[in-house]
Amino acid sequence: MRPPKGRTWGRRGHTPVVKVTAQGAKRVSMAALICIRAGHRPRLIYRVHLDRGPAKGRRKGFTETDYARLLDGAHQQLGGPVVLVWDSLNTHVSRTMREPIAARLWLTVYQLPPFAPKFNPVEGVWSHLKRSLANLSKHSLDQLTALVRTRLKRMQYRPHLIEGLIAKTGLDFQSP
Repeated sequence: MRPPKGRTWGRRGHTPVVKVTAQGAKRVSMAALICIRAGHRPRLIYRVHLDRGPAKGRRKGFTETDYARLLDGAHQQLGGPVVLVWDSLNTHVSRTMREPIAARLWLTVYQLPPFAPKFNPVEGVWSHLKRSLANLSKHSLDQLTALVRTRLKRMQYRPHLIEGLIAKTGLDFQSP
């Protein structure tokens, strides 16, 4: 529930203050895919996961099952085989995740090298989203979730933004 910090202007001698509740046990997690298909505009497909507090033995963020559902949803929307370029997040490379990947014949996975966020265009989505949330405070998890969904949906309808995030990686995703 703590917003990212940003810079702003204020009257001399009056520091702007954003009040935030100190409920740190709740969390909103997000996962996204940037999809490219020749002759079509790039797409942003995302899922939001809410964690409303501590529960023993339960993961706070996305599980392997959640990622598999995201991939199935992307496959359904795209209507064809999927080539996935993934970072080295521990959930992405886990033994538990290898089973769902192997079960999907339409899916080919390539791993980015560790610590290579500059090659991952989705990192630009998170950066853009965090900048848009800077200095805003929401008083409930539902308000924060609604705002995050609104900002991500707004990004979905800006193909030039998504193209810019892809171009910033310096990688050429066009087939030869």
